[in-house]
Amino acid sequence: MRPQGSAKHRPGFHAIVLSVGFVLGGFLTQFCRMFLPSGAVKEFLTTGVTPSMGPLSINLVIVNIGLGPIALDVSLLSIVGVLAAYLIARSLF
Repeated sequence: MRPQGSAKHRPGFHAIVLSVGFVLGGFLTQFCRMFLPSGAVKEFLTTGVTPSMGPLSINLVIVNIGLGPIALDVSLLSIVGVLAAYLIARSLF
């Protein structure tokens, strides 16, 4: 019996769909920030939560590596982008 739904796809597929969704949502958010007039709708759609981590410094005596800060801007439109990418991927595959 063949697996149904998302069980037939590998984790890499889900990671790609999630990444494409966040990029699409980011474009939607920036588009709305530029072109929507000031008001409650613009604030509601484009206000996001930005958790961040860093900077992270790794000193390995010979090599010193510094990463960060890394931040993720999550807004309502980025969630809409993830949902749209999921629905499109589900209908195609």
